[in-house]
Order: sequence, then structure tokens, then C-alpha cells
Amino acid sequence: MARLSLRQQWTILLIASLILGIIFQLFHLPAALLLGPMIVGTVMGLSGASVRIDKRLFVLAQAVLGCMIGQTLSPAILPPLLQDWPVVLAVLALTLAASGLSGFLLVRFSNLPGPTGAWGSSPGGASAMVAMAGDFGADVRLVAFMQYLRVLFVATAAAVVARIGLGSSGGNAELVWFPALNSSFLLTLVVMVAGAWLGQKLRIPSGALLLPALIGATMQGTGVATLQVPEWLLALAYALIGWSVGLRFTRPIFLLALRTLPQMVVSIIGLMLLCGGLAWMLTRVLHVDLMTAYLATSPGGLDTVAIIAAGSRVDIAFVMALQTLRLFTILLTGPALARFISRYAHARAS
Repeated sequence: MARLSLRQQWTILLIASLILGIIFQLFHLPAALLLGPMIVGTVMGLSGASVRIDKRLFVLAQAVLGCMIGQTLSPAILPPLLQDWPVVLAVLALTLAASGLSGFLLVRFSNLPGPTGAWGSSPGGASAMVAMAGDFGADVRLVAFMQYLRVLFVATAAAVVARIGLGSSGGNAELVWFPALNSSFLLTLVVMVAGAWLGQKLRIPSGALLLPALIGATMQGTGVATLQVPEWLLALAYALIGWSVGLRFTRPIFLLALRTLPQMVVSIIGLMLLCGGLAWMLTRVLHVDLMTAYLATSPGGLDTVAIIAAGSRVDIAFVMALQTLRLFTILLTGPALARFISRYAHARAS
């Protein structure tokens, strides 16, 4: 693959992603246009492809998702969260405890250097964890591999679970790929670009996604304006995010991680099962369906969970509220938790 020109690699990436995305779409798999490019990107990355997605395009793709989320969020989600705040806090605490246990076991029973295992097992905020990990003595390459391997596992599993939850009638709604555009679309572009730029300027983790979501939700919730995010723009954003994640799985990083890959996979599956158990508990105490609870507690990236939720019959506002709350909690507690796990696990090993 490395011997092919960039033009040839791009051609293979585009055609293969389109074919696989259409196949998944025919089977009504949620996030089909994310999973197709992500899987193709992963295979090409491991095959030595040198094609990469410009970071600015990835940021804009996140902003498109932010605008899509802003269409669905409303002030109505706040009362349920505030009313059931003990349950919400319990879910957050148990999620952190599950990730802490996963990180502890990974550091204790693997050969990962320093606090790498603790940072790599943090649930959510993948890009932020990778950005911060190097400042705390972790191997950034392995942290990135672990984080995006988890995103790949979680995105695939959540999409399959969502497909099962949808049943045979799910995903049959007729999509209008190229609707007539109006002034709302121009406003959406302004919100998208301004939110992405401001999120990067202020160095807000996942700010390119969160700021457009908050701005759009405020506009729509107050009746000031509405956003228009056409399906073709969403499909392009899904593909860019899928490629960005998949192409990170390069052969050198994979070979470096190969000796601890079984422990990584067990850690990821264990964390997914623990979060699945939390989802089941959530349905017992709150009036939410299992699919909504599963996506709300899923330890994946905020953007990938948003894509899957958008293609499923779930309460996307509840999902994004819990995912966003968990993201900020992890960003605040992640460094201290990683240091504690690394120090205690290595001390026990000694």
C-alpha cells in the first residue's frame, strides 16, 4: 500500500469506503457511513497507507456533528437530569471506578511503560487524553492506539446493538439527501465555522463539537433561529471522522502494541461489559429505554456515539447530556486518577 501514490490511495479509500458504507446502509446498520470509512481506513492504515486526514477537516467534521446535536438538544433535558441527579452522579462515579479498575489491572499485569495503561483506559475524550498523556510520562503512541482501538470496538458494538434494538423496521425512513437549502443553512455554516475556530482558540477539549452544539441548542431552544444540516453534509462529516480514526492504526504502532494487545482487548471488552451493566441499572431507576441507556453509558468517543444515536430511535438529548457530563468529569479527574493508578499499581507490582 505504501508503494502506491497518494492519488491511488485516495481513490481506493474513497471507492472502498463508499461501497462498504452502502452495503451497511442496505442492512440499515446505524452509523453505516461512519463504520464503512472507519473499517476501510483501519485496513489501509495497517497496510502501510500514507494518506492522512488534515486536522482542520477533522475539526470541521466535529463542528458539523455539533450542529446536528444542537438541533436535537433542548432545555427540556435539564429537569430530568436535575431531578435524578443522585442517579446521574452514581453512574458517573461507577463509570470512573470501572475505568480505574480496568487501568489498574492493565498497568499491573502488562508491560506497558509508566502510566500508559491508566491513560489509555480512560473512557471517553480520546483526543484530549492523547493530547494530555505525554505531559504525564505516558507513551503517546500507545495511548492513542488504545484509545482509538476502544473507539473502534465501541462504535462497532454500539452500532450492532442499535441495529438489533431497531428491529426489522428500523432505519427504513426515507432520507432526503439533497434538500432545498435556505438561510438556515448559511446560519449553520456560520455557527459551524465560528464554533470550530473558537473551540480551537480557547483550547476547549472537543470544543469544535461542544460549542456549535451549545450555540445551536440555545438558538433553537429560545426560538431565535433554526439550523439546517443536510444529510450529504452529515455523510461527509461521518466519513472524515471514520477515516481520521481508522488511519491512526498504522503498522509501526500496531507492532509496538502487539505484545500487550491481548491485555488491551480484554481491558476494552471488560470496560464495555461494565458500562453495559450500568446501562441496565439505569433502566431500572429511570424512565429510559435500554438502547438510550446503553449509548449514554457507552465508553466511546463523543462524536461516534452522537452519530450512532442520531441513526437510532433513542433519546439523543439524554445520551449527549450524559456523555458530555462524563467528558468534562474525566477531563477534570483524568490526570489525578492516572497518576494514582500508575503509582499504586506499580507499587503493588514491586
